[in-house]
Amino acid sequence: MNKLEEKLGHTFHNIQLLRQALTHPSLNQSVNNQRLEFLGDAVLGLVVAKIVYSLFPNETEGELARRLAGLVRGETLADVAQELSLGEYLLMSDSEGASGGRQNPTNLEDAMEAVLGALYLDGGFAAAESFITLRWSDLARRISAPPKDAKTALQEWAQARGLAVPEYRVIDTTGPAHAPEFTIEVRISGKEPRIGRANSKRAAEQLAAQALLGSLDHE
Repeated sequence: MNKLEEKLGHTFHNIQLLRQALTHPSLNQSVNNQRLEFLGDAVLGLVVAKIVYSLFPNETEGELARRLAGLVRGETLADVAQELSLGEYLLMSDSEGASGGRQNPTNLEDAMEAVLGALYLDGGFAAAESFITLRWSDLARRISAPPKDAKTALQEWAQARGLAVPEYRVIDTTGPAHAPEFTIEVRISGKEPRIGRANSKRAAEQLAAQALLGSLDHE
């Protein structure tokens, strides 16, 4: 834990908060990182919004929103977690570990958000902001133009043609409670619906939107 604290730039007063942030639901169904994940997501969004607001003073609200979406998405969180070797510190069941759970992008994303929540609770907003600013400012600078994710691109395609915004709905959930897989369908009026499957609803929605965009490109 000391080595991880060094990477985070914070010495925990309550080390149990950090342990909880690293605890996968497969190890403990009642005390795990899911609640901290919820909190960390909110803290990350606020700090990254402040970062892009400061770095790009001439951009519109929509452009800033696209930058924010790109910087807080699961893939970015998993990348930062990989840089910290966060998978090595995860506390999980033997079966989850044996099935590649320490490298699972969803597990890394969830743990990263939970660690941010733990930083906030233990050291206040300043501790969380310091770490996020250090790690995410460079990421924000590397993006030369506001990214356009699949959901945003699909919504803009629909609105440009006077259609209603795309509709997403969960049509199936499989797998154990600690590692569910969501199947999500996206619909646009007059088009064949498409589906996406992933370990988070957000990722499944993106895959569904990407699949529908792909079909529109071939029309």
